[in-house]
Amino acid sequence: MEEGAGATRREVVAGAAALMGMAGASRGVAATRGDPLDSHDAIGLAELVRKKQVSPGELLEAAIRRAEALNPRFNFLAQKHYDYGRAAIAKGLPAGPFSGVPWLLKDLNTYIAGLPTENGSRFFKGFRPDVTSELVRRIERAGFVIFGKTTVPELGLTGTTENKLTGDTRNPWNPGHITGGSSGGAAAAVAAGVLPAAHATDGGGSIRIPASCCGLFGLKPSRGRVPMGPPRTEGWGGLSVHHAITRSVRDSAAILDATQGPEPGSRYAAPTPAETFLSQVGKAPGRLRIALMLNAPAGSPVDPECVEAARNAARLCETLGHHVEEAAPKLDMAAIGAAGFALIGSSVAADMLDRARATGVAIGPDVLEPITLGFVGYGQKVTGMDVIRANNALQAAALTMAQFMTNYDVILSPTLAAPPLELGRINLSPDADFMHWGQRTAAFSPFTQIENMTGQPAMSVPLAMAKNGLPIGVMFVGRYGDEATLLRLAGQLEKAAPWKERRPTI
Repeated sequence: MEEGAGATRREVVAGAAALMGMAGASRGVAATRGDPLDSHDAIGLAELVRKKQVSPGELLEAAIRRAEALNPRFNFLAQKHYDYGRAAIAKGLPAGPFSGVPWLLKDLNTYIAGLPTENGSRFFKGFRPDVTSELVRRIERAGFVIFGKTTVPELGLTGTTENKLTGDTRNPWNPGHITGGSSGGAAAAVAAGVLPAAHATDGGGSIRIPASCCGLFGLKPSRGRVPMGPPRTEGWGGLSVHHAITRSVRDSAAILDATQGPEPGSRYAAPTPAETFLSQVGKAPGRLRIALMLNAPAGSPVDPECVEAARNAARLCETLGHHVEEAAPKLDMAAIGAAGFALIGSSVAADMLDRARATGVAIGPDVLEPITLGFVGYGQKVTGMDVIRANNALQAAALTMAQFMTNYDVILSPTLAAPPLELGRINLSPDADFMHWGQRTAAFSPFTQIENMTGQPAMSVPLAMAKNGLPIGVMFVGRYGDEATLLRLAGQLEKAAPWKERRPTI
């Protein structure tokens, strides 16, 4: 890109730092107080445990105290499993890379046998699975101490974490605004300083949206990278993936190392990496070819502050030696959107009908929110041929993206089309009908859904702040299976424009 090409690296980095610091006068920046939970990421906490400078029990109790103090304000806890965490420590933790570090699971289709998983829904209140997820087993083998589950919108169906079971989850930067969704409880807990990283999932942007809204790093891995089961090894027809929301890039990489790889019975798996993901974070990415995509793929408007955040990120990338030019793949967004609704709607309808048969409780407004009922109604009309055509449309999109990325290593865009919205705008009990809700929701996050359709990795990087003091993320998309390039670039950006000390005032 030509604009700003003559600027020096120092000038651009200074400009990025100034942008990141906007609104510091009104919101303030939380100072590091010497508490390990403030001053260390998850890798740092694990190192303290290994050196016996702090015990797992001390870290757990500190995280519990913070959760108890902050949850009434921000409402990020769906389940409290404090005694489960204490029992794990008493039994003896594995000598994994994160031994003794507190951890929160997302309360959405992620199971510990015998403990509740309620999916943000009154329809699942009190549900206790009889299986433990493979991802949970890997998280615990890594040494993490699970002590609760975070809030989600009902069934993870929207980009805000508001539901009729647990209430509204509020943004630590401004409690009148959303944390994003569907991993909004995880993002709120990390942004509020309860812990440095937490489990998250992404079926249409649900890692990247809350990371952007809460000023955090959020990597959506490639399809098939992280286990999804049991009982199923695929979510929403392959749209959904698991990973984490973190403060630091290296935590995200190391957590991916601890959890990635095929699971028994899975239909597919992402390519095995040649080296660890953590080893990529400090490596120079080389001179990347970056496509800058500023317009929403379906043509909806993008807030000027989000556009400027992406432009500033592009200028920063240029000063780091990368080639940036405006370009975008030509995708059939109408076909992609219809395909996504067919897969999600039919999945939701099947699951809710199965739940109704298992419980004897009728599907209706007493147990499901209006938009969820809309998905159930729509999904019941989807035919087998509709599902096949949806899969064909997504395969065509994946091919288009793969061909486009023969000329580019990375696509750069805004993560979202606007800074974090006020609460109540895109929840599942709106003042609009199903169609208008869908349009409103898609207009807020028009960039994030494509990568779920194509299976590509993508990350939201906290490189900007809006004038109103709320975070703005910038998104980078890589080739399928190539998280390594994204992590090398993320490490470079984190060093050039660090965000570690930028925290909401609590």
